[in-house]
Amino acid sequence: MLLRLAILVGRLVRILARTRGGGSAFPGLVAQRIDPQFLEHTVGRIPGGVVFITGSNGKSTTTAMAVALCRAHGLRVFTNPAGSNLPQGLASAVLADARLNGKIDADIAILEVDEAYGPMVSARLTPANFVVTNLQLDQLNRFGEPERVWEMMLTVATRTTKALLVNDAEPALLALEEGLQEGVALHTVSLTEDLRNKHPEGISHATLGDYRGRITPSVGPRLVLSDRDKDTATVLDQQGMAHIFALPAPGLHWGIDATLALALSIELLQDKWSWQQAEKAFTELPPVWGRAETVSYAGRDFELLMQKNLPSMQVNLQTVVEPPATVWVAVDEGTPDPSWIYDLDLGPITKVDVLSGSKAWQWATFLTYRGIELGEIIEDTKEAMDYLAGLGPKGAPVTAIVNYEQMMAMRRIAGLRDLETSG
Repeated sequence: MLLRLAILVGRLVRILARTRGGGSAFPGLVAQRIDPQFLEHTVGRIPGGVVFITGSNGKSTTTAMAVALCRAHGLRVFTNPAGSNLPQGLASAVLADARLNGKIDADIAILEVDEAYGPMVSARLTPANFVVTNLQLDQLNRFGEPERVWEMMLTVATRTTKALLVNDAEPALLALEEGLQEGVALHTVSLTEDLRNKHPEGISHATLGDYRGRITPSVGPRLVLSDRDKDTATVLDQQGMAHIFALPAPGLHWGIDATLALALSIELLQDKWSWQQAEKAFTELPPVWGRAETVSYAGRDFELLMQKNLPSMQVNLQTVVEPPATVWVAVDEGTPDPSWIYDLDLGPITKVDVLSGSKAWQWATFLTYRGIELGEIIEDTKEAMDYLAGLGPKGAPVTAIVNYEQMMAMRRIAGLRDLETSG
């Protein structure tokens, strides 16, 4: 009875939220208040179980890739939209897909889960498979030191029932093996030495200050990322066969995310796996919000570069190889402490045409300190988009460096309002 009421009221709130300009996690919060076991009564009933994907960065991309791979093989997958990775975001995604009795027509759930909320969500939904993309220096206002995040990840690892999957280039993630129950496997992916030398900037992984991170895997990697150029990644399987995949954007991080998604999908699909289907899935991969995504508004394209923390911002900036025609930086209170920007290497960016959001003046101080030419400060996002639509050479996109909240505001302004469905 509570479940049915939660779905009905949650959907009503969802309709009201969307009529005021976009989706919201609030409907999911309402549903959980009515039925405290809302997730257990819905997602927990999916027959193939639940997969958690978390990490400091890359979890949205890895989740989207794994979902696309599994769906390409005919698996019905329930997932949450990129960035909707808190309990209320998961619940809002359920409201979009579940029947009134709580049943979700899916074979498996593949969920992006925020690191800080992993312990809470795993107490409600037991993960069969757990993927950790990376552990990097993250938002100091949320996490402080990476040791704290590692402890959160360890809590989820202790509750995992089948397998933990990590990148063996990150010693701290290998150390999560110490929390696995008996019979739960540690699976890894790897990078060749040549590829690491080709990308001397590395993967920016955090280092823990004690014994953790000294574990050596007892078995070899499931897959090895051997090459990464502008448009493709090359992956070696356990037999040494090379497989080449198209990727939507340059950068080593895209290749690592793809390799993790491939290894997870192979594990989930078993004898249903097809490399041919996987290659096709990557050619049809939908954009992940804010990650190599282009938003069109008033006849102008805005190419989004998401910034969340120093490592994510830096790897995205490394994909900018020539000075962009027009640059817009939009950051608001979703990034409470932007002090880390002083460690950024801006690469070929020599000017910023517009600064927006409540953190515009912090960015202005930083850019002035760096000697970067600065144009206008327009704090309102829509006013800035209207101004930028007519600025610069026609046909050239605006390179938009944005945080998650500003990205969502841009999407709403551009009329892209579907923020809650699982796809």
